[in-house]
Amino acid sequence: PGSVVVLRGPNGVGKTSLLRTLSGLVKPGSGEVTGSDATVFVGHKNAVKPVLSVVENLSFFAEVYGQKEVQSAIAAFGLQALIDRPGGELSAGQTRRLGLARAIVSKRPVWALDEPTVGLDGASLAAVIAVAKTHCAAGGALILATHVEIDLPVAQTLDLDQFRAKIETSATDGAFL
Repeated sequence: PGSVVVLRGPNGVGKTSLLRTLSGLVKPGSGEVTGSDATVFVGHKNAVKPVLSVVENLSFFAEVYGQKEVQSAIAAFGLQALIDRPGGELSAGQTRRLGLARAIVSKRPVWALDEPTVGLDGASLAAVIAVAKTHCAAGGALILATHVEIDLPVAQTLDLDQFRAKIETSATDGAFL
């Protein structure tokens, strides 16, 4: 509780796959993951329904998680002026904030966030950091994949590059991998 774990490594090393596995969306190759029902995964694809408004998107995801309240997520990510705007009409940063707001409405204690800062301006990044700190201060935990430094009290950084499978390739394979 209260911890932040940062996953690092180059593209394709398995950060997203690990987050999806920890969240119960992908079965592990061996062993088992327990507690995934306490985790919400917010991927780099925001899962915003383009025909639904901001409030309808959040209400949909709240219902998926057995919740109803969405106003705290709207306020936390500064989406008040956009509540009636269709998801398909949002900017990239607005869409990202709406996607991240799903973590709040889930009421899950563990947030698995994949590249949460992509597409955000400085003010939006500050909002994400504030939300993350509030979540951890309330006993929640974060596991996030990111390539940028983020102002959070990181308990551990895990470099996944050390686990990359070593694949033998021919000289021409590099053009196709």
